[in-house]
Formats: sequence, C-alpha cells, structure tokens
Amino acid sequence: MTLMTRYDLALIGFGGVNRALAELIAERGDELSEELGFGLRVVAITDLRAGSLVRADGIDLAPLLAVAPGELDFSGLEGGSADPRNEWVIRSVPADIVAEATFTNPADGEPALSHVRWALEAGKHVCTTNKGPVALHCDALKRLAAERGVSFEFEGTVLSGTPVLRTADRLLAGARVTGVEGIMNGTSNYILGRLEEGVGFADAVKEAQEAGYAEADPTADVEGFDVQLKVAILAHEVLGATLSRDDIAREGITRLTPADMRDAAARGLRWKLIGSVARRADGGVDARVAPVALPVEHPLASVGGAVNAVAFHTDLLGTVTVSGPGAGRTETAYALLSDIIAIHQRHGTGPIAPAAAAGRVLQEALRD
Repeated sequence: MTLMTRYDLALIGFGGVNRALAELIAERGDELSEELGFGLRVVAITDLRAGSLVRADGIDLAPLLAVAPGELDFSGLEGGSADPRNEWVIRSVPADIVAEATFTNPADGEPALSHVRWALEAGKHVCTTNKGPVALHCDALKRLAAERGVSFEFEGTVLSGTPVLRTADRLLAGARVTGVEGIMNGTSNYILGRLEEGVGFADAVKEAQEAGYAEADPTADVEGFDVQLKVAILAHEVLGATLSRDDIAREGITRLTPADMRDAAARGLRWKLIGSVARRADGGVDARVAPVALPVEHPLASVGGAVNAVAFHTDLLGTVTVSGPGAGRTETAYALLSDIIAIHQRHGTGPIAPAAAAGRVLQEALRD
C-alpha cells in the first residue's frame, strides 16, 4: 500500500488569511486530499497576540477555529506559549511548508522578509501573501530558495486568489508580453465607484472601512503604495525588470471628486487607479501608478466595486484580461493553497514529514 504524501504546515500569522486556510484544511481536508493527491496537516501556528502553538503530531484545528480571533490564547495549551517565537518556530519546527501571512512594512518588507528568509535558510518551502519581500527582495529570495532546493511561491501578492502570475507564466507562455496594466486595489476601486454615485471622498472611505475593504489607515490604498509594490512584482515576474519603488511614479486618488467623475462621464470616460508597466523600444520599461480616465470601451473601465483586473498586452493575442477578487480572506487563502499545489507539482512525492528524529528534537526543544 502506497502512503499518500503529506505536507506539514507552519502558519506564521493567524489573522484572516491563515485562519481561512486552517478552516479550509479542517472542513475540506479529506476532500482536498482525494482531489489533489496529498494531505495537509498543521503542526505550528504563530500569532502576535495569541502566541505560538506547536504539535509535531498535528494540531486539532476545530477548537481553535471555534474561538473568536481576538480571544485566542495559546499559552495554556499543550505545546503553547504566550510568545510567538517566530524565528524558532520557522527554523526549528519540522514543517515542510511555511505559510507566511503576517503584516509587512512596504519600505523594507519586514518582518515578513525575515520570516521568508529564515524558512528558506532552513530548507523549507515558502508560500506568502506579503507583497513587501517579493517586491523588494525577490531575486535574493529566489536565489536562496534555489540554493536550498526549495520553492518560494507568492501568487497571492498581486490579485489575491485570482491567478495573474501563473496566467502570465503558464497560459501566456510563447507569447511576448509587452506591457501590463490593471486595477489592483479593490479599496480604491470601491471608493471611485462611490464617488461616481456622488458620495464625497471622506464618506466613501468611511463606507469602505465599514465594509471591511479599507484599513483604519487607508493611506497605502488611496495613495497608491499598495499598487506600487504590485507593479514592481508584475514588472519582475512578467517583463523581467527589477524596479525599486523610486522607479515607479506614484499618484493616489485623493484629489478626485464627484465633480471629476461627472465630468469624465459626460466625455465617455471613467476614472480608475491604474498600475502599469510597459516595455519601451530601447528595452527599458516605464512603470507608474496613477488615476486614469479610461474610455468606456477599455477592458478595465467596466470593472467595478472591489473587483480587480489585469490586462496583459501581447504580440500574438492582443490584450488578454484576467478579472476576479483582489481581496478577501478566503480568496487569499486559496492563493496559498494554489502555491502549495505548485510546490507539490514541482517537487513531487517526498518523504512524509516530520521524521521521527525531527519530532524528537522538537519535543526536547519544547521541554527546554
């Protein structure tokens, strides 16, 4: 009898995204195993507020998921600690895959950058939804992954669960992509839609916050910083260009008013926050983030609400547009699952982990 491959996961951060991944594993684990040909087991969870929880024989997820996120406390549980112990968990716990879904500073990519680097240095596959490490340090992290013989996956960094990076890499293989442009921030797109309906900017932001689209501080969304990082990722992954944030001109949507929307509509135009990168004739690239008044027949003009879309301009197919959810905890958790599937497809069936020896090391460390 052939044993099914199983991947043990360490979930770094237990907010909306990794919690949704845990829900998926808890509720559909057997179904996914049958469909995908491998099993998933969570052996470690860290969280800034809840602490850390490590069980080499697998964590029972159901009791954790029954507790409201803000009320979780791992310190009283077997294998639990009030301290997140991120570095120790990432380096020492015998997990196959580290799913990194914490917060990130867009200026330096931390602390997510360190989480990813520690995991790769430890010879573990990584999937992350954090834009910062990918946009700012992708080449170095890919080199490290290659040196350690592991995968570094990050589909969810651009359009959440909508697979734009794999679309470009696999489905557009053989076509030359000359440029990419897109609506890559659902919060800003929602706000612009409300401005079209006559709502003032401040009220539109408040509505977006109440709907769960915008953070308490919406600056990263409305000023274009979020899209700027996504443009850097697309430039690197699709056009092979390494860009810093300073290479990408940025303008947000805060200057736009309902009057601007009415004026554009009268001229057959719609304002959208567009991130774009295009190849020049000399081989260089131009990249920017800015509000653009698009003709209504443009493939991105009709994209409304919190939906996102990316248009690939190609030599053989013309423009190919991919549209779907650009946010949402379940949608982003699906991106992590798609990364895990990619890891399985690339590395095949390895030994079931953790090995007994690794488990003994872990148990000894827990007692220290």
